[in-house]
Amino acid sequence: MAIPSPSPSTFSPSASFSSSRTDPSSFSPFPSISPRTFSISSRLNSSIFSAAAGFFGAPDNGDIQYELLHHGLSLERRKTGSAVFVTLPLDAVSPDGQLRRKKAMSQSFRALAAAGVEGVVIELWWGLVETDVPCNYNWKGYLEIVAMARRFGLKVRAVFTFNQHGLGPDDPHWIPLPKWVLEEINKDPDLAYSDRFGRRNSEYITLGCDTLPVLRGRSPIQAYADFMRNFRDTFRPYLGAIITGIQVGMGPAGELRYPSSPSQKLAWAWRSRELGEFQCYDKYMLASLNACAQNVGMREWGNGGPIGASNLMNNPEQTEFFKGDDGSWNTPYGEFFLKWYSEMLRLHGERLCKEAETIFRGSEVNLSAKLGGIHWHYGTKSHPSELTAGYYNTSIRDGYLPIVRMFGRYKFTICCSCFEMKDAVEKQMNPVSSPEGFLRQLLMAARVCGVPLEGENSASRLDDDSFQQVVKMSRVYTDGLEKPSFSFNFVRMDKNMFEYSNWVRFTRFVRQMSDTSKLFRAKLDPGNNRGLSSDITASRLTLLCH
Repeated sequence: MAIPSPSPSTFSPSASFSSSRTDPSSFSPFPSISPRTFSISSRLNSSIFSAAAGFFGAPDNGDIQYELLHHGLSLERRKTGSAVFVTLPLDAVSPDGQLRRKKAMSQSFRALAAAGVEGVVIELWWGLVETDVPCNYNWKGYLEIVAMARRFGLKVRAVFTFNQHGLGPDDPHWIPLPKWVLEEINKDPDLAYSDRFGRRNSEYITLGCDTLPVLRGRSPIQAYADFMRNFRDTFRPYLGAIITGIQVGMGPAGELRYPSSPSQKLAWAWRSRELGEFQCYDKYMLASLNACAQNVGMREWGNGGPIGASNLMNNPEQTEFFKGDDGSWNTPYGEFFLKWYSEMLRLHGERLCKEAETIFRGSEVNLSAKLGGIHWHYGTKSHPSELTAGYYNTSIRDGYLPIVRMFGRYKFTICCSCFEMKDAVEKQMNPVSSPEGFLRQLLMAARVCGVPLEGENSASRLDDDSFQQVVKMSRVYTDGLEKPSFSFNFVRMDKNMFEYSNWVRFTRFVRQMSDTSKLFRAKLDPGNNRGLSSDITASRLTLLCH
């Protein structure tokens, strides 16, 4: 059962809670909360709110379990509805592997537990754990976080992030790949992705060399597997009980996709014009393309990516490859290239699924992987920004079903963002964008294949409209299912989350997600899945999944 949290209607100026015990310096970067007066409705256990208010000033006495039981809080977790997890700050662990702001983190965990949050999401960065020397792992800060979560009765989802984060050393949130990996990239620049202009992207090692011993005798897949295996051995006492989920990073921003556009640009408002560039010009990708072209007897198709894809910011209708019905994407060559490009991505995901499934078999943790929410050309026929990211999804072809089916074979959960986004808002900036259309297509594929889902927000919005949109889109997946399996990761915890009005909205959202009997029930409308070919019905999708 979820722990209830007060709604706005339960507060009025009649009961006072003092924050005199709070030490503001210990809460940086979270704000100290000024004293407020509240009245608790008789239907709400006041002791529950007292425990929740511990974040605002109660000292951490190291025995949260006793304290919660003493105040009447049940440690039994939610059994119905959809669990909500909260992603921790990017800088929760320092570059030298130390847990930052321990007291602030402790008080934050106290508040999350009291609000009924199921657990926290921690990103374990390859560049921070295996920094200087291959196979030398430092888990110290992450071990402290997991131990802290256990003290507060919270579950943990661990995300293996094999990518870099940020713009560069001047970025306060810069997290590069391990130093020894960067040294190998300096020796062999083709370990980084490249577009047709020779621009390198080193957010993630090119999947063209997945199985080659390019990392001091190990292949990238072997390096990722060794990381996962060492994690398993180090955190074994927590697996299945505290650590209940593991997300395997599979590309830039942790998503199974190509870095068709630098990840940081995808958060900018003008991303709606970004077509992206095909990432197939490093020597490893070109070797694979050339071999594939020779196998079909068309050597001339193996020299590089599509001609006429134009520049990143072009109108797709003004490009030879992406335009309308008569673009090159809809020709035998276009089909050949896009099948090869997307299949390379799918095979990369499958390699990692195989490794993770073997390593964590029997540990009772749920495995997941994340897909990119590339929606800004969903209303066009060719879906160019999806194609360059590796999703061969067009108005006449479902590019997500093969990926969903692959994850289903390995019993992986799919994670995807965009759950708070509305078509009406996005279309004001870009008429051909459709986050809801994209998401409905993915949710339909997951439903018919029986694949569980984790939702995420794309931006840290804390307004009621965004929360209600999450509730609505989650119902698209769960409505009518006997055993729906949906949970939500709120991205991410910061000082704004704990401001009074934001916290009230957030706790109300957590309660809504866990209370299935009172949630808005959105009707599943297959007709809205414009990305699906008109002749692909739900029954046909079901057959394709098995």
